[in-house]
Amino acid sequence: MIRYLEKIGSTTIWLLGDLGRMGSFLGLGLGGIFKRPFRFSAMIRQVRLIGANSFWVIFFIAGFTGMVLGLQGYYTLRKFGSEGALGSAVSLSLIRELGPVLTALMVTGRAGSAMCAEIGIMRNTEQLDALECMAIDPFRYLITPKFLATIISVPILTLFFNVVGIFGGYLAGCGLLGVNPGAYWSGMEQSVVNQDINMGIIKSFVFALVIVWVCAGRGYFVHVIRGAGFGAEGVSKVTTQAVVLSSIAILIWDYLLTAILL
Repeated sequence: MIRYLEKIGSTTIWLLGDLGRMGSFLGLGLGGIFKRPFRFSAMIRQVRLIGANSFWVIFFIAGFTGMVLGLQGYYTLRKFGSEGALGSAVSLSLIRELGPVLTALMVTGRAGSAMCAEIGIMRNTEQLDALECMAIDPFRYLITPKFLATIISVPILTLFFNVVGIFGGYLAGCGLLGVNPGAYWSGMEQSVVNQDINMGIIKSFVFALVIVWVCAGRGYFVHVIRGAGFGAEGVSKVTTQAVVLSSIAILIWDYLLTAILL
């Protein structure tokens, strides 16, 4: 019994310490924005790696998501004789929920995992320690450009996801199933309001911050994470943990933001 209580206590202490480390990591990562000289070229490079290189993944996911929504929405609305509301159903589903969430999950799997692995390898090979020995702030030099690039890229990719998804729903509903195109676009125009668009944009910014915070933070603290170990195996475990935690956090924040903003 004492052994189990000791284990619970040590786990609780470690979790509190980990929460403190991640909190300070977030503050230092965002604080690097205000330190000079600002590494603009590094940020642009990260925008290309995180945002531009995710273009085709987002394109195909958005297109087929919109087409599935068009098919499912049509057969559901047809039961009530409301096929003309297909545009409203597709656009609101994408703009409010599926666009921000699926974009964030795709960026987590494609760019967040790479981010965590990169920083984790730099930690294990003592490259981060070398930066500190040369009086180079690793946050301003390495972490802050990733923060800014992710916060810039994810909202833009989300808007792109919404546009492609809406056209995918149009292709499935109007091109394949015969829904009136005018009813599709007019229904969307009448139902989508500024509150819906703002909700999607706010969610995308929050999700972007969650992705870069969790993924970069897990890689940065790979050497102190319990059960991770050292070397390639430790990096692989932490990368998997980062993707899982980011995905769970995205879904939790999606619910919280929906409850608050509605």
